[in-house]
Amino acid sequence: MNEQHYHWYSQTLSRNMDMLVFGDRGYPIILFPTSMGHHNENKDFKLIESARWFIENGLVKIYCPDGIDSASWYNKDVHPADRAKNHIWYDQMLANEVIPRAIEETGVPRVATAGCSFGGYHATNFALRHPEMVKYVFNMGAAFDIKGQTDGYYDDNIYFNNPPDYLPSAWNDWYRDMHIVLGTGEFDICLGANVRFADILRNKGISHWLDIRPGGEHDWPHWREMFPHYLSLIK
Repeated sequence: MNEQHYHWYSQTLSRNMDMLVFGDRGYPIILFPTSMGHHNENKDFKLIESARWFIENGLVKIYCPDGIDSASWYNKDVHPADRAKNHIWYDQMLANEVIPRAIEETGVPRVATAGCSFGGYHATNFALRHPEMVKYVFNMGAAFDIKGQTDGYYDDNIYFNNPPDYLPSAWNDWYRDMHIVLGTGEFDICLGANVRFADILRNKGISHWLDIRPGGEHDWPHWREMFPHYLSLIK
């Protein structure tokens, strides 16, 4: 399985960034780490291994960028307004540096985003903010509501990065050509969040699948079962 390590200085974030890339061709998947995770996490927890067949057969090319949660939503040393601003810089880094690279290398005009747990927040929020760049979203045990990380503070930057808040009144023609998978389990701590978010997507008319796995929990073994199944949905 082809693996590359990209290391660069991000002009958007003014810091060094790392990203692992698996495969040499195929549909581009931007796969986010869980809360405060880094570029190697999805490899270390064998989520990449679960997708080996798709990678080796040239069906997908998976990009695993660093997260900066410790500087944004999980940074208790700064005001919540600054946490939101730091996240916006991360969003811009993805839009300006990661997505264009994936599109150029694969020749596919719109990517898929994916993530487990808090990585699902990133996958969903980025996709809904930039639907012209994202066609598929594959969530596994995702969380969606960021307000638990803002200590009761709320402003426009938090609103526009909190999908359960902004999506009900948002619209973009690209939403008509998206498909979002909400993968969760019968015993997943995020089951309720996924059921509620499915209701929002249904009311918006956005194509989606709420996949509730019997006996499923909020853990990597279940996510490793989900991920290759969801990759098989790409057309």
